[in-house]
Amino acid sequence: MNLQTPCPDCDPADGGVNRREFVRLLGSSAAAVAAAGVLPARLSADAKSQPTSETLVKKLYDSLSAAQKDEICFAWDYNDDRGLLRTHVSNNWNITDVSKLNVAGSFFTKDQQELMREIFLGLYNSEWHDRVLKQLRDDTGGAPFGKEQTIAIFGTPGSGKFEFVMTGRHLTIRCDGDSTDHVAFGGPIFYGHAASGFNEQVGHPGNVYWPQAQKANKLFQMLSGKHREQALIEVAPGESRVEFKGKNAAIGGLPIGELSSDQKEHAKGVLKALLDPYRAADQSEAVKMLEAQGGLDGCRLAFFRKAADGASLDLGDDGEWDVWRLEGPSFVWHFRGVPHVHVWVNVADDASLKLNAKG
Repeated sequence: MNLQTPCPDCDPADGGVNRREFVRLLGSSAAAVAAAGVLPARLSADAKSQPTSETLVKKLYDSLSAAQKDEICFAWDYNDDRGLLRTHVSNNWNITDVSKLNVAGSFFTKDQQELMREIFLGLYNSEWHDRVLKQLRDDTGGAPFGKEQTIAIFGTPGSGKFEFVMTGRHLTIRCDGDSTDHVAFGGPIFYGHAASGFNEQVGHPGNVYWPQAQKANKLFQMLSGKHREQALIEVAPGESRVEFKGKNAAIGGLPIGELSSDQKEHAKGVLKALLDPYRAADQSEAVKMLEAQGGLDGCRLAFFRKAADGASLDLGDDGEWDVWRLEGPSFVWHFRGVPHVHVWVNVADDASLKLNAKG
């Protein structure tokens, strides 16, 4: 997997899961997570009848002309100067040429544009659609959906491995139909939001993702003095450093397994808040991957005082920590809230999967 250095945007160049099926798939420990509210309990009949993003990717692929495929379709293992392009992730990038291949441009037909919008929205919890679209508008100067986003399709939908990737500022999202073995979300993903400008104000007004950090900070407030000392780390790692450390390496922060029962319940609520933007299938897969490596009890929660250059990471010095991460052997969810929100996500069931981090 390929991870790009974290701050191009600092430079202008820069539904639910059926409970019985969930128990069958994930086992008793994951079922307990579902029962605690990490995942929704059931899928409505209407939702079950809707086409999935995967079926829509095949429909889109079949509609493409030869000339269109030449520009946006690639072999499964295609490499360029960014490495394995299918797995590349960054906070501000386009997987194909945004000047001529943007989703809203004349390169695509109106029907294809609508399909891409449906594929994109289908990857999210419907309750998040308005928030996700607000983020895209805020972070592209109010541009309509697709104007600043690009896509690529790897492999051949409908006949083996394939992956659809959409990118843009504060966006890397994937649809793979479980083609990518051992990883959730089809590979590492990225989301972010600069709701009120590059340098957000204390409390991040209007930021659709800030409630995730508030949920984590409420858990910090529940901790004893000793546990706060364990959870609070002086210097944060680089935000894009989300490679897996495995079970035998030291991971900083407070072990979730040491928390009291009520604190563990709140930790499950933090996980639920992180997963909530995404569709039920991806939530389920992420929990399954997490359970394979020991579940939440095998993770640590860390909050960070300063960046490597000594800059404070507590916006407003209010004790509400803006930079934090939840990390397990092959689960990393890194939330950076200064100067605005960047979130890097990498989840798998196998810690031997390595990232080729560029920096």
